[in-house]
Amino acid sequence: MQRMRAEEIAQSPEMKQVTYNGKPVYIQRVNENGTARIFPLDEPQREFDVQLTNLYEKI
Repeated sequence: MQRMRAEEIAQSPEMKQVTYNGKPVYIQRVNENGTARIFPLDEPQREFDVQLTNLYEKI
């Protein structure tokens, strides 16, 4: 995923369909180093950072 799109999704009040390793996730924020802080929708307590290139938006 491109950085600008990830930032748009993180700031949007609407829920977008984003996946990481095939699992739906929520983007909390985009970091300066090309990563994003996310959590799986079914495990909101499990936050971690991933490379933006590993995030995919279902359109």
